[in-house]
Amino acid sequence: MNIVETSVAAPIYNVSMTPNGLTLPLPDGSPAYFNNHWLRDNCPSSFDATTRERSFDIFHLSQPPKPATAWVDGDTLVIDWAGEDHRSTYPLSLLAQYKDGTPRPDPAAKPRRAWYSDHYKDMARFAHPKLMQNDAEVSQWIEALLVDGVAIVADMPDSDAGLTELAERIGQIRPTFFGAYFDVKTHINPTNTAYTAAALELHTDTPAEDHAPGIQFLHCRANSVEGGRNLFGDGVAVANDFRARDPEGFKLLSEVAVPFYCEHDSYDMRSRQRVIELDADGAVEGVTISQHMLDLIDLPQTLLDDYYPAFCRFGRMLQEEKYVMRFTLNAGECIVFDNHRIVHGRAAYTASSGDRYLRGCYTDRAEMRSTYRALVSEGRFKA
Repeated sequence: MNIVETSVAAPIYNVSMTPNGLTLPLPDGSPAYFNNHWLRDNCPSSFDATTRERSFDIFHLSQPPKPATAWVDGDTLVIDWAGEDHRSTYPLSLLAQYKDGTPRPDPAAKPRRAWYSDHYKDMARFAHPKLMQNDAEVSQWIEALLVDGVAIVADMPDSDAGLTELAERIGQIRPTFFGAYFDVKTHINPTNTAYTAAALELHTDTPAEDHAPGIQFLHCRANSVEGGRNLFGDGVAVANDFRARDPEGFKLLSEVAVPFYCEHDSYDMRSRQRVIELDADGAVEGVTISQHMLDLIDLPQTLLDDYYPAFCRFGRMLQEEKYVMRFTLNAGECIVFDNHRIVHGRAAYTASSGDRYLRGCYTDRAEMRSTYRALVSEGRFKA
C-alpha cells in the first residue's frame, strides 16, 4: 500500500491529536491517551510471528513518529503515519490493556500462601511417573511451588537420571560452586556442614552467591539412620508475623544487606544480601539466611547496636514450634522447594546406625515461571 501525502489534511474520526499522542474512546466509552512513540513501536506488524520478537527498530526513524491520519473503525484504531509508507491497525481491546500503564497479566504471579508447622499433612504431593507423562500435572506441581513454595514428589526412581528428568520438567540444571549436583551424606573430609551427621540449622542455600539458585531438589535415595528428621519452615509466614511483632526490626532486616561467604581451597564466594526479601509491592517474597555462611558483619558498630538484636529476634522466631514442620523424608521421595523462601535443616543423626543419602540440584525460579506460563497461557502469539 502506498500512502500519498497531500497538502490537504485527511479527516480524523473519533480521535483528537496532540504533538505527543492521541486520545480516542475505548469500547467502554472512556477516553484514553496513547503516546505516539508507543503506538508506532507497538504496531502489531512490529513483531515477527515466527521469532515472536520485535522486528521494527524505532531507532531508525529520522523524525519522531506522528500520525498523518487516525480514526476508529469499529473495534480498531487505524493510523497512517506521516512521512512513512505504513498503516497501523490496533484492536481497541489491546489498547485497553495498556491505557493505565498496568503490567501485562502474569499467570505465574500467584499469591503466596503462608503455612505453619502443621503443613506436612497438607503438602502438595505428586508422583514422578505422572510428572514425566502429563503436562497438566506439571502445571499443578509448579502452581504448588508458586503458592506454597514446597511440594513432595514420590515414586522417584533410584537413579541419578530420575532427579535430572524431574528437574528438567521445570528448567535447566543450575550449577553452583558445588557443581551441578551435590550429595548429602557423611564425608570423610567435609567441605560443608551438610556433609556431616551434625544438626543443620534452618537456612537457605548458597547465600554467598549474588543470585542464589531459586528452586532446590533433594532426592532421598536412602534413609535408615537414627535421627536426622527434616526441618522446614516458611520464611514468608515468619517474616510476615515478624513485621507485625517487630516493625523496626523488620525494617532493618529488609533494608540493610549483610555479607555472606563460602570459602574453601578452590573457591572464595562472597555476596551481600538482605535477610528479608520484599517484592516490588513491598510484600514479603522470602528470606536469605544461613548462620554457617554468614561472614563477619562489617556494618558500623553503632548500627549493629540495633541490627544484631533484631537479627537474633528473627532467628529465634524462625525456630519457634509454630513455624517448624518436622518430618522424615523417605527413600524414593524428592522434596522440591523455593530456596529464596523456604528455610530447611535437619536434626543430628547417628551415621553408624544406617544409610542416609540425599542427592540434590537446583533450577531457577525464572525458568519455572516461564514453564508455567507456557503450559497455562495462550500468550500473545498463540492461537
